[in-house]
Amino acid sequence: MEKRELVIIGAGPAGLTSAIYGKRSGLDVLLLEKGIPGGQINVTDEIENWTGVIHASGAELADSFRKHAEHFKAEFRDVEVRSIDLSNGRKIVKTDSGDIEAEAVIIATGASFKKLGAPGEGEFTGRGVSYCAVCDGAFFEDQEIAVIGGGNTAVEEAVYLTQFASKVTIIHRRDSFRADRVAIERAMSNPRIDVIWNTVVEEIAGEDMVEKLVLKNVRTGDITELPVTGVFVFAGMDPNVSFMKGLVDSVGGGWIVTNERMETSVEGVFAAGDVRDKYLRQVITAAGDGATAAMAASAYISEQLHIQGLLLEPEHVTAFVFSSIDEPQARLASDIEKALAGTDARLVLLDGYRNKRIVEKLGIKELPALAEFKKGDLSRQQHIASLDEAVKFIS
Repeated sequence: MEKRELVIIGAGPAGLTSAIYGKRSGLDVLLLEKGIPGGQINVTDEIENWTGVIHASGAELADSFRKHAEHFKAEFRDVEVRSIDLSNGRKIVKTDSGDIEAEAVIIATGASFKKLGAPGEGEFTGRGVSYCAVCDGAFFEDQEIAVIGGGNTAVEEAVYLTQFASKVTIIHRRDSFRADRVAIERAMSNPRIDVIWNTVVEEIAGEDMVEKLVLKNVRTGDITELPVTGVFVFAGMDPNVSFMKGLVDSVGGGWIVTNERMETSVEGVFAAGDVRDKYLRQVITAAGDGATAAMAASAYISEQLHIQGLLLEPEHVTAFVFSSIDEPQARLASDIEKALAGTDARLVLLDGYRNKRIVEKLGIKELPALAEFKKGDLSRQQHIASLDEAVKFIS
């Protein structure tokens, strides 16, 4: 089976930044992506909030990210990830082209546009229903169309669509937008944009192509019809986690929970970017997540290799696991080391405060403790309260 140090799943801004930082840290990096690297920004027309770049298309920014990762010789592979197997303490990424064992994995699969679930949506997808303004906007030259949603994406894409459509009607289920102020001002000042508040789509209807929307006012219950030839749906996002199958802790519809180091509930598995449970999902926050995840993964891999060399490779070794921030424990570690000086006993001092995951993995519930390893296996352990207890354990 192929073995790699760091496997990154997803080549959007988070994954590509992870690859850059991973390679700069000296790791062997393999980046897996089904399709074109860059993620959702490939279908974003304009990006004006990437620091240092006043204006760029999403495709341009995605291309620069990819080239940057390639510059550091990150390896790309076009595969579909089917699952991750964590049995027996290993991390095996299963793809349609074979299995890959990784020392650490970063999940950077992003999110996808959410469907409305209205009758006619599936039937007319590709025949008037779209989720990508950049992809399909030009097909609606001088036509009247609708945009569904009230967040940044919906409002910004509505403005973009006015380059083609004669009229763009934004339909929002609330009485105010959730987008930022600049985007709202730009939309509301555009003469080609109209807004229908407090309204949801009951049905998308037509013959061969979309011809109208059946709308319902959520306050009055009134049913109306809006003649349109196209409808662009921007009703939120769903995390791309179908291959995870409850592998790590998540909330809501599957958004992955991490700490500030991008660590998930599973040791050695990290998450970065829009797939995380987070406040803001933007290109710049995804890139920041990617940098953090890669550095945390690098530290984890180094820690694992260090611990393996200390505890799992020798024929026989004893580890004193203690907390470096507890003065009596730190003093006891020093006393034990001095007491064993000149003997044949092989002692390793392991800071349990800095290596909490290792302590949990060893099953040590109370510090300080001594743990004896024989040929890589933990043979016995004991909570230690004094130097006498330590000497008795080791002798």
